Amino acid sequence: MPWLAVPFSDSETRDKLDELFKVMGIPHLVILDENGKVLSDGGVEIIREYGVEGYPFTVERIKEMKEQEERAKREQSLRSVLTSHSRDFVISSDGRKISVSDLEGKTIGLYFSMSSYKASAEFTPRLVEVYEKLKGKGESFEIVLISLDDEEESFKRDLGSMPWLALPFKDKSREKLARYFELSTLPTLVIIGPDGKTLHSNVAEAIEEHGVGAFPFTPEKFAELAEIQRAKEESQTLESVLVSGDLDFVVGKNGGKVPVSDLAGKTILLYFSAHWCPPCRAFLPKLIDAYKKIKERNESLEVVFISSDRDQTSFDEFFKGMPWLALPFGDARKASLSRKFKVSGIPMLVAIGPSGRTITKEARDMIAVHGAEAYPFTEERMKEIDGQYNEMAKGWPENVKHALHEHELVLDRCGVYSCDGCDEEGRVWAFSCDECDFCLHPNCALGEDKGTKDDKSEEQNPSKEGWRCDGGLCYKG
Repeated sequence: MPWLAVPFSDSETRDKLDELFKVMGIPHLVILDENGKVLSDGGVEIIREYGVEGYPFTVERIKEMKEQEERAKREQSLRSVLTSHSRDFVISSDGRKISVSDLEGKTIGLYFSMSSYKASAEFTPRLVEVYEKLKGKGESFEIVLISLDDEEESFKRDLGSMPWLALPFKDKSREKLARYFELSTLPTLVIIGPDGKTLHSNVAEAIEEHGVGAFPFTPEKFAELAEIQRAKEESQTLESVLVSGDLDFVVGKNGGKVPVSDLAGKTILLYFSAHWCPPCRAFLPKLIDAYKKIKERNESLEVVFISSDRDQTSFDEFFKGMPWLALPFGDARKASLSRKFKVSGIPMLVAIGPSGRTITKEARDMIAVHGAEAYPFTEERMKEIDGQYNEMAKGWPENVKHALHEHELVLDRCGVYSCDGCDEEGRVWAFSCDECDFCLHPNCALGEDKGTKDDKSEEQNPSKEGWRCDGGLCYKG
């Protein structure tokens, strides 16, 4: 860091500043004026949003910047987006300068990418395929790469494999454009229409799913695609989800093939997970416990493991501890299923009903909080459980004071938590202090903790017979 610091040994001052500026998380940047008056305690957001252009970080300057951005968006043109005071061109892969004026009147894709980022590297070949098909059909479409690479060799290598144009390496406009289009993920493909106005903030997902069918990326086209998608979902069957060409099977514990047709009519959980993922390893015992309890009730349920492991050995090691089925390691269906269900993080649990239609993509949260009682994962079942919990809390006060905490505690709905009073797991209801991240089990908060651990757990977890504990999980709602 090129600036000053409070000495590490001066913990008294550091603690005093934490308290003075109510620091609840880091990074936290407080900006003071020359007289020591607080200009803003949201400096992190200001720097991220405006960078050096936000200086001197006054309310007036930030207001001015916001007004400039709003005006720029209202008056946006391709030139205002792609040119700067010192540059009115983009470059081709062979280094030629192409005037921005030559691109006016076309549909333009601004491709924010980073060669070292796996998601970008995986998406680029798909985008190349779509680009070349559109150019082959004579469509008036062009792409401009906005590379976020910091190494010139990486930039040159990446652009050399692409058939489109780019901003020059480390062009100052790239950071401005990232802020302007509120870049939040990679890859991102912003679409600028022939009139120079923004048509869509990111069509990468649409291109993954629909390819050239998403062109020309207009609201009308997306409405048409949404209607097609709704029709597909209405007619969805388990075979349409899990079968692709000759890949019409899953595998069992002994490696034997199980036809997808054998699973028709059951509730199926698609379990996206991996051995290298700590949250996945933490969730697995919970899922196994729920699975066994549901199967003991002779319910028609099956789970299919869809692996994101990096090698066969890791897959085998993880799968051997699971009592259900799986897609084979490296199966081509994994990529299409991840796109279909928009898997952006793991573990993820998708529930497919007996009809073959998707019930929910939130089955992981349902299992984490309700365990086996979440079956069959329908909206109706969730409403039934919710009603049980509401009935459970009748007569409880909305606020309590407790000797273990200095602030008033508020009755709150939550997921799974560890009680700061008894260190045991709680779920759904807690008396909590958001300011301090402090939670008490209702039994502890209300002084009703004379029973055993099992007694308390049973009061927290509803079932058809009463309230029952379903085990622990490192999960925070």
